[in-house]
Amino acid sequence: MDVQLFAFVIPTLITVWGMTKSQAGIVGTAALITSAIGGVIAGLLADRIGRVRVLQITIVWFSVFTGLSAFTNSFHQLLLTRSLQGLGFGGEWAAGAVLIGEAVDKSIRGRAVGTVQAGWPIGYALAALAYFVIFSLLPAELAWRALFFVGVLPALSVVWMRRNVPESEAFKATAAVREKTNIMTNLGLMFSRNMIGRTLTASMLAAGALGGNYTILTWLVTYLRQTHSMSVGNTTTYLAINILGSFCGYVGAAYLSDMLGRRRTFVLSALGATLAILSYTYLPVVGLTMLMLGFLVGMFQSGIVSGMGACFSELFPAQIRASAGGFSYNFGRASGSLVPAAVGITSAGYGLGASIGAWAAAAYAVVFIAALAMPETRNKELELHV
Repeated sequence: MDVQLFAFVIPTLITVWGMTKSQAGIVGTAALITSAIGGVIAGLLADRIGRVRVLQITIVWFSVFTGLSAFTNSFHQLLLTRSLQGLGFGGEWAAGAVLIGEAVDKSIRGRAVGTVQAGWPIGYALAALAYFVIFSLLPAELAWRALFFVGVLPALSVVWMRRNVPESEAFKATAAVREKTNIMTNLGLMFSRNMIGRTLTASMLAAGALGGNYTILTWLVTYLRQTHSMSVGNTTTYLAINILGSFCGYVGAAYLSDMLGRRRTFVLSALGATLAILSYTYLPVVGLTMLMLGFLVGMFQSGIVSGMGACFSELFPAQIRASAGGFSYNFGRASGSLVPAAVGITSAGYGLGASIGAWAAAAYAVVFIAALAMPETRNKELELHV
């Protein structure tokens, strides 16, 4: 929810501040780049002080800086608060995905982690609902500030977590190893001869998946509002269908990865996402056809991301699981975050729709290649040590 709030205020800030599309792309990319840094730091810390503790810290962090974005008055101020928000946003995945991956049986790990990650489209839907309600009640020049301030609410979940979410047994089982190692040791192990292939392949997969994902998440609202001249109400309707598809993609691919395996699910999702986004942005589609394609775009783009949490938990041993998984996912996030900025830059010459389609398709081609190169990990027992 907190991450997606920015996508809804881009058209307003373009009008109120005179912010350019390139600047909007830079703000979106900056938050994703810092989220990559935050994810790496959080992953390293989660292997040292615990998954649950780091999860709590990161949630409070990104909530506070989302709320502070409501008080910004210029591009540079918003760039700062969004960049700082990114540190917590990136760290939350690194700790949370590993925590759930370690908490469930291997036979249902894919569907468990993928279903938990379906919280993303639920949060996206909450952001869309808040956008519709607030922008319907307040003038746009005040509504965008109120929308950002809603982003403080997730911090309240930490109160519940402190009482109800226990630390994983896998983390506890490596206590003796932690006494003999440190953060630098874990960094070295991630790139050791036994691990470097897994680290690079996982990073490549994440770069493609998130590059395509962030392109659509960052620019879809602006594409609907400006290219198709949609009202707030129509934009919300089309987004609702896309978000529904995203939810179905997370849950559907989660189950599919336990049935067919991680690699096959990544390949099928990448092919589907490429065809869907090119049709959505290059063909003259309107009405029901556009709604259906929007559903498929959401389903396939999220289907790729759904399997990564389980796959990364299975690729790496508990000693460096959060560190290596966090690095791979967030190296991919940093690389993928360049794609929304590229869309903003090339849209001036080639049009927004064409730029979204071309860059997203290129990102999904990277997913396809990485999926073919990586080992199958379905039903794998989690390792404790390198």
